[in-house]
Amino acid sequence: MRRTKAVSALSLVAGASLLLSACSGGDSGSGSTDQNGSSTDVKAMAVGKAEQGDSFKLADVKGWDGTVTVGIDDGYSGYNNNTPDTNSSYNTYILTTVLEDAFVLDGNNKVLLNKDILDSVDVTSKDPQVVTYKIKPNLKWSDDAPFDCKDFYLAWLSGSGQAKGSDGKNPFNAASTTGYDKIKTATCKDNLTFETDYSEPYLDYKGLFSGVQILPAHILEKQTGIADITKLAPNGDPAQLSKAGDFWTNKWKGFDKSIMPASGPYMIDAFDANQKAVTLVKNPKWAGGKGGPAKIVVKAMEDTKAMATALQNGEIDVAASTQPDATAAQTMKSLAPQGVVYGSAPQLTYEHLDLQFNRMFKDDALRKAFFEAVDRKPIVDKLLKEVQADAAPLNSIVFFQGEPGYTDLYSSKAGLGAEAAAKTLTDAGWTKGADGIFAKNGQRASFKITHNQNSRRSQTVEIIISQAKAAGIEVKDETDANFLKGGRVSTGDYDVALFGWSSAPFKSQSRSIYVCPNNGGDQNYQNLCDPKIDDAFNAAVKATDETVKTQSYQAADKAIADKYATIPLWQTPSMWAFKGIDRVYMQSYNGALWNAGEWEQKK
Repeated sequence: MRRTKAVSALSLVAGASLLLSACSGGDSGSGSTDQNGSSTDVKAMAVGKAEQGDSFKLADVKGWDGTVTVGIDDGYSGYNNNTPDTNSSYNTYILTTVLEDAFVLDGNNKVLLNKDILDSVDVTSKDPQVVTYKIKPNLKWSDDAPFDCKDFYLAWLSGSGQAKGSDGKNPFNAASTTGYDKIKTATCKDNLTFETDYSEPYLDYKGLFSGVQILPAHILEKQTGIADITKLAPNGDPAQLSKAGDFWTNKWKGFDKSIMPASGPYMIDAFDANQKAVTLVKNPKWAGGKGGPAKIVVKAMEDTKAMATALQNGEIDVAASTQPDATAAQTMKSLAPQGVVYGSAPQLTYEHLDLQFNRMFKDDALRKAFFEAVDRKPIVDKLLKEVQADAAPLNSIVFFQGEPGYTDLYSSKAGLGAEAAAKTLTDAGWTKGADGIFAKNGQRASFKITHNQNSRRSQTVEIIISQAKAAGIEVKDETDANFLKGGRVSTGDYDVALFGWSSAPFKSQSRSIYVCPNNGGDQNYQNLCDPKIDDAFNAAVKATDETVKTQSYQAADKAIADKYATIPLWQTPSMWAFKGIDRVYMQSYNGALWNAGEWEQKK
């Protein structure tokens, strides 16, 4: 989920990135590999072909009249990827080439101004903070409507958290309002100038109006009868806001070609819900680079081993998996003689176990004992080493390994062993029954770990079941194919949830996952609530000094760990392989299609 959702889940963490110099080409003819089996040329594919400095645009290369079929792990569910029940990385992986963003991430997670749609983004005042966006002239949506300031305004209005409908509630059900809620007013100075005036400093402003947030305002206006969305303020006509919010929240789910145009190089031409396949074709109104195949078919393939086999058999041209699997990795690596290039890289994604505070994990001792029972190292060794040789347990929730601010907060809490876990429960008044399972006040230490249909996650739970049983805790495996997109995660319908959060390089967007639900925790599905966490995140988000900012995020990280709320398992490596294309890089937040518009055919 993205950390602006997870799972994909919405934006990740401001990352220390290995920045590579721009290069062209990308022919992987050397045949040499790194320790993970990746082609040594893969790293050179992490930058856009026309990327320069801090700017990105699609290179104008030769396209071709053909079809590329791409396999990803899960299916498309919504054109508006910004509501709790659609907010998924897998929507982002498709929409990244359909909906344009203010800023783009390359394969090194470098934040780049999108020069295909913007001339500039400038902080035009520091106190108060004002950020001004200059939109390129003559841009069009695929239905020939202008792409302009209205579209940015709708993105703010829907994400601001400030709107009030007829019932007094916010009619825009946004997965996260972080950052947008810091914008006091947003104004279209003219059709191509968008100005945002902040109520307090917000250093992560580059994370806004990105993550496929910018939707077509002209469609909403036409469908709702609202003459001009920029005249509708958050404190404006409640009836009009209700109309706008209802359409934004509910009508852009699934696929309806008539109301879902593209601002990017490709548009969605068809969606087969049964086959979980999306067909993308060139956007005839796209003003940028003209490269890439004429058609891209993106198929959901939940079994990563089957995805690898499909590549081997020529059924797909790109296998792009965020769900590392040792057997699938071995298959992909073995295809080098067929002209297949394999790559693996750490993602801005972490796999974790969320404990639901509204159920039996209200009990502090049970949370602590479960942490102590779960030994993450054998899980990582068994499931990840083939994909990433140096994979290790992740010991932070806010920071990734190697980032400034990363501190090991979990080695002293997780994996201490069955005896330690049993002692924690015994000391707290839990008693082991005749069946070997602890109980207290008639409640057995028995619960489910729920996850989507994913063989690696099933294996993860299988190992945990054995570890927990030795400690007198009963764990059951619950697989629900729709767990991540059917509303169960976003409504907190689980004992323990096993999934991944992915995010773009802005740590402020972690806030909505861990602060109290009534204090901006839009994505706090586990119902964790601690003033220490809230205070630390709030201090970090409004910090104007980078040192203070990092220290505050560290304080939030420690406060989460001290609540025994979430067990971080690992930073998830991606794995991908491709043939017939000159260069493909699995961007850690936007997937493999982030620069599909500059792919070239490789004979």
